[in-house]
Amino acid sequence: MQIETPPTVKPYEKPEGERRGLILVNTGEGKGKSTAAFGLALRAHGRGKPVRIYQFMKVPTARFGEHRMFEQLGLPIIGLGDGFSWKSQDLEQSGQLARDGWQQARAAILSGEFFLVVLDEITYPLIYGWLALDEVLQTLRDRPKHVHVMLTGRRCPAEIVEMADTVTEMTKIKHAFNAGIPAQRGIED
Repeated sequence: MQIETPPTVKPYEKPEGERRGLILVNTGEGKGKSTAAFGLALRAHGRGKPVRIYQFMKVPTARFGEHRMFEQLGLPIIGLGDGFSWKSQDLEQSGQLARDGWQQARAAILSGEFFLVVLDEITYPLIYGWLALDEVLQTLRDRPKHVHVMLTGRRCPAEIVEMADTVTEMTKIKHAFNAGIPAQRGIED
C-alpha cells in the first residue's frame, strides 16, 4: 500500500448545471448492485422523499433481510417475479409476471409521485426478452423531470448505459462462493 497525502484543496469545481432526476445504473458481475441501490433508497427515504422499490426477480412473499427492514421503515419492497429462471416452473409465466410488473413500475415512474423508483434486477427480464427494451427506454425518456430511476442487474443493455447519467460497474475480484462458502444470511440475502 502506498501512503498518500490527504488533499488540502477541493479537487473539483461545484457544478453549475440544473438539478433534475437522474438515471442511475448498477451493473457488472460483482456483488453489491442491489445493496447499493437499497442504500440510495434509504438515503432518499431518510430525507423524507417518496420512494418505490420493485424487484423483478423476487417473489412477492420474499422475506430477505432487506424486505424485513424496509417494511419496518414503512417502505415495502414490491416483488414482481417468481424467482430466478432456474427455479421457475414456467418460464412463460415468469415473462408474464415481468410484463405485468413492468406496467406497475412504469406507472409509478410516470406518475411523478415518487422522487426515486428502484428497478432492482430489471436487466434480467430485458436480456431474456420478457420486456421490450424500447418501452423501458421510452418510459425513462418520458418520466417527469424530477423523478430519479435506479436500475440494477448484470449485463445492462448498452442503450440504457448510454442514456444513463451515472453508471457503476461492480467488478468481481474475489467472491467467497467461488471458494465453496455458501451464501450467508444477512450478507447475501
